[in-house]
Amino acid sequence: MQARMTNPVMALPSAMTAIKHFHKAMAESGAPESLLELIALRASQINGCAACVYGHDHYLRTKHGETNERIAAVAVWREAPFFTDGERAVLALTEVVTRLADRSEESVSDELWAEVNKHYDEKQVAAIVLSVGMINFFNRVNTTVKEPAGQLW
Repeated sequence: MQARMTNPVMALPSAMTAIKHFHKAMAESGAPESLLELIALRASQINGCAACVYGHDHYLRTKHGETNERIAAVAVWREAPFFTDGERAVLALTEVVTRLADRSEESVSDELWAEVNKHYDEKQVAAIVLSVGMINFFNRVNTTVKEPAGQLW
């Protein structure tokens, strides 16, 4: 597959600057970076973004030392024994926020919100919410321009 165009965030340098600031803020939150990568992998799987699945799989392995078992099981996290209760809550949050169009009730239930907040403080939850939003943004941009898998940012 070949991209339709230069990725828009690369074509507009100010956009990349803004994204770098978002990532810096999320890193300063205290949320585990490996958790933010799990969010990115799961949302990218749902959205069919090959470029992001490739990249986040790579970063989970190389930067965060994640095991093949955990990475392979992200798509089936409910049935896999490899995730903590906090990670499960965040993966559930990632799925409902990523699938907003599929909902028939409120996007995030009070029960799910409480479960996430049981495991993470306010700054960490802020980073988690921003991370879900950012990866969905990237998935939409990348699938629109047909960004191919195989490159790292």
